[in-house]
Amino acid sequence: MPDPALGPDPGLIEDLVAANHILADQGVVDAFGHVSARHDKRTDRFLLARNMAPGQVSAADIIEHELDGTPVDAAGRRVYLERFIHGGIYRLHPDVQAVVHSHSHAIVPLTTLEGFRFRPLCHMAGFIGDGAPMFEIRCVGGDSTDLLIRDNRLGEALAKCFDNGSRIVMMRGHGSTVVAPSVRLAVYRAVYAEMNARYLLDAVKVGEPTYLTPGEARSAMESTEGQVERPWNLWKARAAQRLAEV
Repeated sequence: MPDPALGPDPGLIEDLVAANHILADQGVVDAFGHVSARHDKRTDRFLLARNMAPGQVSAADIIEHELDGTPVDAAGRRVYLERFIHGGIYRLHPDVQAVVHSHSHAIVPLTTLEGFRFRPLCHMAGFIGDGAPMFEIRCVGGDSTDLLIRDNRLGEALAKCFDNGSRIVMMRGHGSTVVAPSVRLAVYRAVYAEMNARYLLDAVKVGEPTYLTPGEARSAMESTEGQVERPWNLWKARAAQRLAEV
């Protein structure tokens, strides 16, 4: 059982719940996908909702997990199958404080293009840098998996794709995973990764896109991500309003 004295900050739980609602409202997740946060008092734990649609998550649904994916306080509740994505990243990358995994609609088609490298078209997506690595599950699990990260071996293989400082990794035929030093910034990156993919799909209809240079991407990231509260507050209010209307 978790020690009450080492319970997560209520503000972190609030942000994690809001993150689920925002990602659903922004179309990054639907009935599937998930967002987690590293425990603020225990670096060997992370927080993730029970197995449910993100748009319906409440504070009572947040479950504490060990980094190997073992739920600490599930109390009989089902947990996400792909919790190993989160645990693997937190184990290998102590600087990461939040993770978003999604199957966002504009990104998935791009993951199926052989030799394609996802790069930023606009300044809001500067965090993508000079291109997102592609995780090919066949290299680890063979050619008969269901593409899901079902265990620690696959979770660790995915986590290694972030070793070069990448903030987003594409997953062939599956979606993407985004990391950040805060829940709010992880949400920002997940939303603008999906928007960058939409812009790309629109741009190629009329010509060859011009991507940001690595220097432009770095400068753009530094200037835009310092204003993460601006979109966060807007998206949080919008998601809350739509939930109230349901």
